[in-house]
Amino acid sequence: MQFPIASLLPEIAASLAAHPRLVLEAPPGAGKTTQLPLALLDAAWLGDRKIVMLEPRRVAARAAAGFMAKQLGETVGETVGYRIRFENKVGAHTRIEVVTEGILTRMLQDDPLLDGVGALLFDEFHERHLAGDLGLALALDVQAGLREDLRIVLMSATLDGEKIAGFLDAPRLSSAGRSFPVEVAHFPARREEAIEHQAKRAIEHALAAHPGDLLVFLPGQREIARVDAVLAAAGIDADVLALHGELPVEQQGRVLQPAADGRRRVVLATNVAESSVTLPGVRVVIDSGQAREPRFDPNSGFARLDVVAISQASADQRAGRAGRVAEGWAYRLWPQSQRLEPQRRPEIAQVELASLALELAAWGSAALRFVDPPPAGAMASARDLLRRLDALDARHAITARGRRMLALGTHPRLAAMLLASDDPSRMALACDIAALVEARDPLRTRSDAVAERRQALAAFRNGRVGADASRSALAAIDAAAKQWRRRLRCDAPPPADAPAHAVGDLLAHAFPDRIGRQHPQDPKRYALANGRMARLFDDSALYGEPWLVASELRFEAKDALLLRGAPLDEAYLRQAFAAHFREGDEVRWDANRRALASERIERFDGIVLSSKSAGRVDPALAAQALVDAVRELGVGALPWSEALAQWRVRVQCLRGWMPGLGLPDLSDAALLASLDRWLTPAFDGKTRLDALDEAELGEALKAGVDWSQRQRIDQLAPTRILVPSGMERRIDYALDDHGEPASPVLAVKLQELFGMNETPRVAEGRIPLTIHLLSPGGRPLQVTQDLRGFWERTYPEVKKEMKGRYPRHPWPDDPWNATATHRAKPRG
Repeated sequence: MQFPIASLLPEIAASLAAHPRLVLEAPPGAGKTTQLPLALLDAAWLGDRKIVMLEPRRVAARAAAGFMAKQLGETVGETVGYRIRFENKVGAHTRIEVVTEGILTRMLQDDPLLDGVGALLFDEFHERHLAGDLGLALALDVQAGLREDLRIVLMSATLDGEKIAGFLDAPRLSSAGRSFPVEVAHFPARREEAIEHQAKRAIEHALAAHPGDLLVFLPGQREIARVDAVLAAAGIDADVLALHGELPVEQQGRVLQPAADGRRRVVLATNVAESSVTLPGVRVVIDSGQAREPRFDPNSGFARLDVVAISQASADQRAGRAGRVAEGWAYRLWPQSQRLEPQRRPEIAQVELASLALELAAWGSAALRFVDPPPAGAMASARDLLRRLDALDARHAITARGRRMLALGTHPRLAAMLLASDDPSRMALACDIAALVEARDPLRTRSDAVAERRQALAAFRNGRVGADASRSALAAIDAAAKQWRRRLRCDAPPPADAPAHAVGDLLAHAFPDRIGRQHPQDPKRYALANGRMARLFDDSALYGEPWLVASELRFEAKDALLLRGAPLDEAYLRQAFAAHFREGDEVRWDANRRALASERIERFDGIVLSSKSAGRVDPALAAQALVDAVRELGVGALPWSEALAQWRVRVQCLRGWMPGLGLPDLSDAALLASLDRWLTPAFDGKTRLDALDEAELGEALKAGVDWSQRQRIDQLAPTRILVPSGMERRIDYALDDHGEPASPVLAVKLQELFGMNETPRVAEGRIPLTIHLLSPGGRPLQVTQDLRGFWERTYPEVKKEMKGRYPRHPWPDDPWNATATHRAKPRG
């Protein structure tokens, strides 16, 4: 079989011989996934080393390895093999390894030299999974510092090739694809029609109107099951097959092979069929326009798969699947008026980053080159969580426990729980809980008790499935728990019965920030370790528990709503989390009394267990409490003199006008964010907010500005200016409502400016003053930034009007050459 990419392979080989990086754009069907690795096996620069190809999806990884092995007349595990989570088919002589994203990260972390690897191929890079972005960043770091000979190739059908090639400083090559015309139409939904019924109508229409097999893109397994059910009820004349990442390998293989008996097929697939998987015989694509993609879910603390609209690039790629073997048809199940985003947003911008932060800590550097850098706020939150889990120390360095967590290849929360006990029975229970937390809910009821789900799993293992439980979901959870026991080398069987407290005691290691204690006045409310409050459902199964841990919360404006959790044993908590219990004197700001209060407080993290007055305020603790008071009240609570407030505004103006000066940001937000640094020393030894005077505040504020910068501020933004009358007049500086510099104002009597032809300026002549020209009585006559224009055009009218009103003041016909004065009659 000849693939379109074949003609480009010599040029690709030549490019990689001359340059260590390459961006390859090739449409679906071009053969890049299965032909390029084989073509590179004989490259001189590769020698006898391996090629590792990153394939984001397990289905595609197995399929690609299988197809390449078949081309060589071998079985998988010989020259070509694959490694995915919980599955390894690689032999001693394997030279092409197809791996999923987490596997590549582990390879790089375990052996940064990548000994024995000559090339890394990143397939379908346009999907922009977090693990793929991290893998590329690590690979570029290895290439820059250790392995200049390592080849890195990024491949995709719908890649922003120009941007990526510029980022990599790499050549960019494009291959033709094998495609036929595809006619695209939008298949209208009926009013309030469910997606499965709209899909059924589209499938029936396509089977009647067009030849060939059908490929139907649906968001996930749930939707596949619903469409399968309505098609079964309709009795359509075709084989209906599912395709998603959780299917057994045998069933996936059946879908990827042509029908032996020639019957037509309807393949119900997730977006695993969007790329890198070829489905023979497909002539019609029916696209729901939706996919399940990771989004950070603050309720659970994990990235969850949410149903979202696909990008335009994905829609085009899906439609192209209908034109692989002949002309085809694509039906879109969304209105033609609906506009899609051009490209898929990278996961790094929208998921929780604890796993990434732990990987970077293990690597020893966060200064890696990412196509899109991780958001600073998300990284700070991730590191805070990792410190709670004892995976990082106070300097953000990885701990020994953090390395053990990383080796498990799961979210750090779950890894912390899986490592919480060496007791085999508790380890087996932890495996069950990890599988339950990761999976979709197996119960159809609204119960908030995790223990009930564990009981349903135990019943399933004994052959009983309750009416409110999903057999398929429990089967998947049971399989995942077995994999975890295998990974942990845990030989103990999962306990048939586990007390609810045992479940909660383990969950506490995954969610230490969500440990809660019952409020003494309201039994449905709980104070959480992270300082927030949570409340129970009215019919909560957890009602009355003094301590609990929440594995899932819905965050709301006031109290979070506990969606799922388990009770905790306080004795276990005090033993396992002893370092989180502490007692000591604390000084806080009492807003009602507007004074400091000293208390002896016992805490569990952010939960106050008991408090009593400690009497006199300890000065050693007072400074921080006063700073906290300012943080609560705002910087306006400080004793600002008019001169100091103006100095602060002058600095802010110069920052806007002349950013090259490098002056500090003195906005309210910046000052509040840095209170501990600049204000705490000023409160040293003080126990009252009003004990800080204006001079001390000024010194604290100006401490971050050295003497030479202070001199420049006075030169560039002077507070006063000498006018022709011989007097110094004040310049007022201000910021607008958005915090941007406004034009500085000089208010001066008109007679004091006789002889001044040009508008005075500050900031090395860049900024003209706004002159408020006043009458002899101090009333405004004119506002201008064009003094010359005022003398030429406006002054004659002003003189005519004012001369009779102020006859004792000069109103010369020639203000250009008149003597300026601040008096009623000039001397002499």
